Amino acid sequence: MGGIDADEEAGFPVERDQQEEDQQDDEQKGCCDRFHLQVSRWMLPEDLRETYLERANCLPPPIFIILISIGELAVFIYYAVWKPQKQWVTLDQGIWNSPLTYKPDHREEAWRFLSYMFVHAGIQHIVGNLLLQLMLGIPLELVHKGFEVGMVYLGGVLAGSLASSIFDPYSALVGASGGVYALIGGYLMNALVNFREMIPLLGIFRILVIVLIVGTDVGFALYRRFLSDEAGLKVSFVAHIGGGIAGMTIGYVFFSNYNQKLLKDPRFWFCIVGYIVFLLFAVLFNIFLSPVSY
Repeated sequence: MGGIDADEEAGFPVERDQQEEDQQDDEQKGCCDRFHLQVSRWMLPEDLRETYLERANCLPPPIFIILISIGELAVFIYYAVWKPQKQWVTLDQGIWNSPLTYKPDHREEAWRFLSYMFVHAGIQHIVGNLLLQLMLGIPLELVHKGFEVGMVYLGGVLAGSLASSIFDPYSALVGASGGVYALIGGYLMNALVNFREMIPLLGIFRILVIVLIVGTDVGFALYRRFLSDEAGLKVSFVAHIGGGIAGMTIGYVFFSNYNQKLLKDPRFWFCIVGYIVFLLFAVLFNIFLSPVSY
């Protein structure tokens, strides 16, 4: 039959040639190009990857998440090494006396609602947070740039401390889990909505790794809150929940609007208004209704 392709007669699909050409193209790409290709597969649905790859570069670099991580590590080292504390494995008095730690009886010092993210409750605490925020934050910032990632991260930190001040008002806060969980919430919501396109090669494995680390971190927080025999203030776990909810709302809107005008998305305004209402309620609660005195 003259109209039948020779490859079809041989039982080989014509698409195989295209697949081999794609593989050859991937092999010819440099390390940077291959890295951006993997980032696009992790962070974007298929219809947006080509646009990202056309613009992809490392300028500006993911400076926000790197600087935040360096700052958190520097504060940890200060309390663990420079000051003679037992901070490598556990909380100690130096942490409670830190001007960075959120303490309910010092909440009139408003910076503590954000600064607590720089103080951590031991080496397993900071390693888990740094691992998660670098693993997710760097590729997120390469795609969405520092402003969007910074807004989501800091929004999660603030939402975590405000939620804790309402639902667990007698507990202190240390750690960047509010910001980390905001990144996780935003990424996972975007991945689940675009599940078939954003869970390609090894995608399920990545999700399982994140779940394992999150489970370990939450377990550590619950232990500190309910089972630890150490004297002094208890560390709240509510910041994890508050940060995660912030990420699943504001973070999802930011991370699902690549190459689109965010201000024209009604979901953006709905989430922003909801966040502001929560912020105002939390401020009023802490001023007039909190059971903890200054």
